[in-house]
Amino acid sequence: MTALLLAALGVVLLGGGWLLGRRFAGRRDDAETARLRAELSRKISENFSLQELSYVLADSLHLDRIAGQVTAFLRRFFDAGGSLVALIAESPGSVRIAAAEGTLAPLAGRDVTETDAALLGAAMGREQIELAERDDTHAVELIAGVPVERAAVIPLRAHGMTVGAIAVVDRPAGAFSAEELRLLSTVATHAAIVLSNARFFDLVRAGRDQWETTFNALAEGIAVVDEDGMVRRANRALAEMTRDSVPALAGTHICDVLPVDSAELLGMLDTARRGTQTPARTLRADRLRRVVRVTAAPLRGVGQTGWVVTLVDDVTEQEAIESQLIQHEKMAAVGQLVSGVAHELNNPLTSIAGLAEFLLEQPEPSERDRDHVRVIREQADRAGRIVRNLLTFARKGPADIGPIDLNDVVQRTTALVGYELTLREVRLETALDASLPTIHGDRYQIQQVVLNLVTNAVHAVDANPPDRARHIHIRTATAPDGVTLSVADSGPGIPEEILPQIFTPFFTTKEPGRGTGLGLSISYRIVEGHGGRLVVRRGVDGGAVFEVHLPVGRAARPARPPAAPPPAAETADASHDVLLVDDDPAVRRMIEVLLAAPNRRIEAARDAMHAVELLGQRTYDLLIADPRAAVSAGERFGDRLVRSWPELKARTILVTADVRPETDAWLQQLGCRYFRKPFRIAEIKQVMAEILAAGSREG
Repeated sequence: MTALLLAALGVVLLGGGWLLGRRFAGRRDDAETARLRAELSRKISENFSLQELSYVLADSLHLDRIAGQVTAFLRRFFDAGGSLVALIAESPGSVRIAAAEGTLAPLAGRDVTETDAALLGAAMGREQIELAERDDTHAVELIAGVPVERAAVIPLRAHGMTVGAIAVVDRPAGAFSAEELRLLSTVATHAAIVLSNARFFDLVRAGRDQWETTFNALAEGIAVVDEDGMVRRANRALAEMTRDSVPALAGTHICDVLPVDSAELLGMLDTARRGTQTPARTLRADRLRRVVRVTAAPLRGVGQTGWVVTLVDDVTEQEAIESQLIQHEKMAAVGQLVSGVAHELNNPLTSIAGLAEFLLEQPEPSERDRDHVRVIREQADRAGRIVRNLLTFARKGPADIGPIDLNDVVQRTTALVGYELTLREVRLETALDASLPTIHGDRYQIQQVVLNLVTNAVHAVDANPPDRARHIHIRTATAPDGVTLSVADSGPGIPEEILPQIFTPFFTTKEPGRGTGLGLSISYRIVEGHGGRLVVRRGVDGGAVFEVHLPVGRAARPARPPAAPPPAAETADASHDVLLVDDDPAVRRMIEVLLAAPNRRIEAARDAMHAVELLGQRTYDLLIADPRAAVSAGERFGDRLVRSWPELKARTILVTADVRPETDAWLQQLGCRYFRKPFRIAEIKQVMAEILAAGSREG
């Protein structure tokens, strides 16, 4: 618009010049005519120069380029020795020389503080034109350390703000006339507006670049969705998450970008369009095999009604870690529970198994009664095995450490189930790494893990329809941090919804009578106790793949109870006093019956406190005691025995139903021989005979 007005003004002035020329054609020698012609020529030159400057300024929005063009125009138009454009810098109290020419050219790009701004700073501070000329007593400093002969400095003001100043120095023509100062002000006004717009454009462009950089640097995926559900903008993280490119996402419906529950996603967008930010929801993207957390918030702006910003966070690994933590917590809770249950079960099992063993030794029962007693004994043994399986939860580490050839364990285990595989028409394939390193652990526990996994695989493929193959593939391989065993089956696979529960004790999808739900949970704890991991995933062609990762490093061998001395026979004619200490009356009664002998007096203490009283009154040849029996609050019988009667340690047999790992260390510290319930009576009798025989020899 400014350029058009200036052009029109130039045409008018040209027309006026022609008329004046006609009017005064007869008086060419008149001085006034000459002055008017000169004035007219100057006006025309000024207007064309301003028009040229307007065109130049309108051609760019680059701040430094505009400053350079203004500086060049000032020097050329006013025939100045030097010119510059200074702009207020972003840092407070500083001015930047954006462009400079002529004698001032070395100042270009320099930052000047307010204290050094001199005449330049005075013009900007007072917001008025500053004129200065050197005289005999005072030098003119445009800025500190830069003397000039004469200078004119005009502040640049736009939108009610001072944004900088322009300066013209060392003009050979001398002082500026009023018309020249007016022209300088006009140039300053135009330049201030254009420079301010350029600065605003730079700020907007920098903000946009910063926003774009931040938008793409975010680890979370972002999609701007319009009112029709189409993606208008997407960042790099979302493109990487969806395995696509950023341009390809634009114009795609959000439900096609995120393969999650469409109804739930669209519901979140509708809620956000009503002006409410929806809470984050965790959704499963099956096609991407990822778990994502989605949040939607309304985007408010001109022309963006109904637009929504969708934040997508990939939480697949986080979900897996949380599932593992929950599984660890479950295992820890079950371990504590099982420790208590096993303690309570071991006492009655001790009585049942011991009395059954006692009855089998008696000559009176008939063969039929013996069969019944054998059944009792077998069932007691079976219950004991179940308890031992449960105890796997309570024990943090392997029980019997030694070198293990995992390939040999696999071969022996598959040989055990070979007949069942043939019977069920299941094809078993193995791929065993011949260079597999030796691992360390409990061979029987590792074999139990392999057997559990293979048995589960057999049950899985057994449910296949006739047209689906039944095969199991077992593979061992060397891993960077140990060895890997995988058992894959061609069964129906494990539904996603029950995967978090697959290692939970007593959880099973099998029909009643086909499983207890302990196999995988026991395997999980065994592998964990060996410092490894047991994970499950879906197979490429369906089915399930269980992977066992075990370290190669040698584990510490657990301490053993003190070794028993060589067998010795109890002296037949000696009389012995035995003190029995146990909180369970049934166990006391069973031991009294089983250990009764003509030359043996067995005294059963009512409780641990009674036992302490008896030990203080007389001496005993043998003690059979539960070390955890409470003497008083905070004191157990085992600790009191060792502290008050250390000489009795060699004549004491400890029996306990406690299965916690810390109990092992405590029993070893006490230094007595000990047995865990349920125990074999024959073993107790053997050790008892050794102790009594040794005591008789000493006596």
